[in-house]
Amino acid sequence: MEVASISNSTLTRADDKDAKLWKAAQSLEANFIAEVLKSSGLGESKSEFNGGVGESQFSSFLTNEYAKATVTAGGIGLAESIYQSLLRQDG
Repeated sequence: MEVASISNSTLTRADDKDAKLWKAAQSLEANFIAEVLKSSGLGESKSEFNGGVGESQFSSFLTNEYAKATVTAGGIGLAESIYQSLLRQDG
């Protein structure tokens, strides 16, 4: 009796696909967190002496980085839910 082995290339493609789904899920969670932070007023100047036009233009970048850092640190659990949903739809 001969058993066919699973090639490494098949496993690698599956792992790559899962990694892409996980990255997509993390990206969606980061975007969600960024929107929540923006709506909470994070990045808005609270005094009359603000950074002017430059501050308002670049505050969204800082908010997005806060969101990415939150996801990298474990997030709020949304990425895992999205990832599982993507796996079910793909599978």
